Amino acid sequence: MEVDRPRTAQDVLALVHERDIRFVRLWFTDILGRLKSFSINAQELDQAFAEGMGFDGSSITGFNPIEESDMVAMPDPVTFAVLPWRPDDQGVARLFCDVLTPEGTPYEGDPRHVLRRAIERMRTMGFDTFNVGPELEYFLFRDSTGTEVLDEGGYFDLTTLDAGSDVRRETVLALEQLGIHVEYSHHEVGPSQHEVDMRHADALKMADDCMTYRITVKEYALKYGWHATFMPKPLFGHNGSGMHTHMSLSRDGRNAFYDADDPYFLSAEARAFIAGQLRHARELSAIFAQWVNSYKRLVPGYEAPTYVAWSRRNRSALVRVPLYHPGRERSTRMELRCPDPACNPYLTFAALLQAGLEGIEKGYELPEPMEQNLYHLAPDERRRLGIEQLPETLGEAIELLAGSELVLRTLGEHMFDRYVEIKRREWDEYRVQVTQWELDRYLPVL
Repeated sequence: MEVDRPRTAQDVLALVHERDIRFVRLWFTDILGRLKSFSINAQELDQAFAEGMGFDGSSITGFNPIEESDMVAMPDPVTFAVLPWRPDDQGVARLFCDVLTPEGTPYEGDPRHVLRRAIERMRTMGFDTFNVGPELEYFLFRDSTGTEVLDEGGYFDLTTLDAGSDVRRETVLALEQLGIHVEYSHHEVGPSQHEVDMRHADALKMADDCMTYRITVKEYALKYGWHATFMPKPLFGHNGSGMHTHMSLSRDGRNAFYDADDPYFLSAEARAFIAGQLRHARELSAIFAQWVNSYKRLVPGYEAPTYVAWSRRNRSALVRVPLYHPGRERSTRMELRCPDPACNPYLTFAALLQAGLEGIEKGYELPEPMEQNLYHLAPDERRRLGIEQLPETLGEAIELLAGSELVLRTLGEHMFDRYVEIKRREWDEYRVQVTQWELDRYLPVL
């Protein structure tokens, strides 16, 4: 069922009264895309819409230090939704917020603001909407302390092998109550691995929906006593969890990516947009694959792409352009296969949009598609064809990002500096660990 979205603060106040809402949670994200929340009494909502609600940002990762920590959470009325996992009686709703300074200006460290800025650039270039359709995969484990799977099911299995089918059904129903249209849900390739696909939406709504999706999946897993994780690669020897991201631009309500006269049905703008994402993919890696563990997924042999190329059928390439079906002009799009579901969706969508717009603005040329399996090419052959590879570690990725003028413009100086600092620290902490693999391999023989 589709839920009508409220448009104004007055719409929200009327719904709060009508639905007997007692508490409203104000949601926003830190720099790493972790959901933050504080709750207000529903009677305070009028004031929240008028002035925002103040909070201390000094303990939020990536926000200002303690000497300049005052922040204001300004609720966005179109994001109002009642939380279906909370009691109906004296219920609980949520609103996403934009984070402002005490002076009322957008806070540079707010990921939502970074995405709004990218969308503004898109509009100045004559486009209406950046449509995004991500596919977030996740695992269900027995609990949060280990990786004991609940089933040995595989792709599209729907038998007793799929222990998660009931919880997945409840999750989908909850997402629809929250105003998120779900197109597909199914068991994924890995044991106890699942995917729920949301219908594409404009980038800001979709980033909000990704945050809502992740918390909803976790809440319903917890209801069954299980643990849901969006960790990119929790199981050695099995596929990791990806967030394949479908993208297109629209102008005057029409798909700006479609051109009937092109052999691939791609407009010049679509070609330049894809070329922009390919050219900048390496320096954006530390945003769409932001954790040490992300690079355990981005290795050859497990369906995750590592080579910077595009194709129509070949899923080993970074970008896939799904085949065009006559009469389906609106569905002409590109699919980027390298992001993972533990990214910050606001920063990821902003960076991908900025890279694509860069391609359009500067007229990047799209190379020919690579239809052969890139995993089977020898390194010398890949080099001859000019096919680059994504970074192999977070350490390599963050140094590429640190030198990126595009990422600096996308994030803004404040967030760029904090992001590089936080991620370098994460890599340094990981780099000095002595792992069980090293002990097993070296201790007996060295």
